[in-house]
Amino acid sequence: MVDLLIVIGALVFLMVAAYRGYSVILCAPIAAMAAVLLTQPIAIAPVFSGLFMERMVSFAKLYLPVFLLGAVFGKLIELSGFSHAIVRAVLKLIGAKRAILAIVMVCALLTYGGVSLFVVVFAVYPFAAEMFRQSDIPKRLMPGVIALGAFTFTMTAIPGTPQIQNIIPTSFFGTTTWAAPWLGLVGAFFTLIVGMTYLEWRRRRAANAGEGYGTDLRNEPAAPPEDASFHPLVAILPLVVVGVSNLLFTRWIPGWYAGIEGIDLPGLNAPVDTNVDANVAIWAVMGALLMGILTILVFAFRKVASQLAEGSKDAVSGALLASMNTAAEYGFGGVIAALPGFLLVAEALKAIPDPLIGEAIAVTSLAGITGSASGGMSIALAAMADTFIEGAQAAGIPMEVLHRVAAMASGGMDTLPHNGAVITLLAVTGLTHRQSYGDIFAITVISTASVFGVIGVYYMTGLV
Repeated sequence: MVDLLIVIGALVFLMVAAYRGYSVILCAPIAAMAAVLLTQPIAIAPVFSGLFMERMVSFAKLYLPVFLLGAVFGKLIELSGFSHAIVRAVLKLIGAKRAILAIVMVCALLTYGGVSLFVVVFAVYPFAAEMFRQSDIPKRLMPGVIALGAFTFTMTAIPGTPQIQNIIPTSFFGTTTWAAPWLGLVGAFFTLIVGMTYLEWRRRRAANAGEGYGTDLRNEPAAPPEDASFHPLVAILPLVVVGVSNLLFTRWIPGWYAGIEGIDLPGLNAPVDTNVDANVAIWAVMGALLMGILTILVFAFRKVASQLAEGSKDAVSGALLASMNTAAEYGFGGVIAALPGFLLVAEALKAIPDPLIGEAIAVTSLAGITGSASGGMSIALAAMADTFIEGAQAAGIPMEVLHRVAAMASGGMDTLPHNGAVITLLAVTGLTHRQSYGDIFAITVISTASVFGVIGVYYMTGLV
């Protein structure tokens, strides 16, 4: 019992610290090492260097280039005036009252196109801010809107989505990313409709109270050039290039390196040996972002040239803060998952009799504890997949349903205040947990409810 309270205490401390605005980069190791101190004091130094820092650095090694390129791409979208052109076109097409729907749809298209949700935040923010400003919608609602479009149904529910949360279950259940397509669509439509209803209700309440976009805000995008008169199709071209390039690079890269076991360089004694399969998705995103950046420079170099030096500095600073916040969370999750209290939680979750309910609760709980959808799901399935499969086979439940439930559940309570994506989203938009986390949490509740709704639909109809 004491071990369990230690894990819960570390988690609560980190959530409260994040909510109150303290640096997660500082608080994550403090929370993790305090838990180790209360569990096994002699292990503090080895765990800090050999587990926390290893996990933190491994995250930065993989994703820092993606954060950097995503931030530069978003900054160039802003400085070029492309965001302004896109906003004008969208407002003319659907009207200012549907600005929220427009942002949700853009986020959804990008994430379903394979763009990392972290990159989506950087790319969408400049024209989301412009659209909210022109529509006079409070900026504090923006994180909830982006969360609905990028962190929920296109990340885990829509069949075929190339996000990692939909890929991880394939290795445990022998399925494909298109598993249980009808159940996935049911969950996606539920999340989208209920989420949009909630966000529009929040917008109307703010409008009735006379609240506008806001003043004295942080990290506001620069005002677009007055002479920025790009055609909307040109302005949206970089976003299309990123999505299409990501898809093409994902298909092409494995072929480029087929049969190559290592890269020889004259100055090295041994070949550079990198697991290509494990890096395809990251290399594809990096290549796609570079293509998007080049596209902007081709069409708008003269617009951005004078501001490129300072703009790139701002982008790099934001990317470093966002990536290190998330990396610290990743290290925290690795330490917590190794403690005896966490193992008690995992064992207790195994005892839930219904395989689908048990899987949903296990995955979303562990994602919440670790602050990571992919991390929590990986831990849950590694520890309990055999139990879920055995229960499902006994009940005649297809593996495709286990896949879809696991994927959707991973995107539920992983968005607690200490989640890396939440912290990145708030850092990029220049808002705080106090201002905007309530809406993110509401979207999280809707997303989590959709999982249990999908389970109910399956049991009532047998739909897969």
